[in-house]
Amino acid sequence: MSAHCQLTGAQPGFGNTISHSHRRTSRRFDPNIQRKRYWLPSEGRHVRLTLSAKAIKTVDGIGIEAAVARIRARGGKV
Repeated sequence: MSAHCQLTGAQPGFGNTISHSHRRTSRRFDPNIQRKRYWLPSEGRHVRLTLSAKAIKTVDGIGIEAAVARIRARGGKV
């Protein structure tokens, strides 16, 4: 599963792990990505979205119809 949010576009960030001796090694900061299924009443079907935890809260606030409209406006496939 790709670490990419369909609604917010959140992607992994990259940086360094710094040890006690101050040696730096590369690391990756992944967003909290979940796969969630929603009922889309306008199309009469379920949609499965890959969302970050923040985007799930956004969908709860604005509704699934508006969220799907935003995803499609960004060029995403639902």
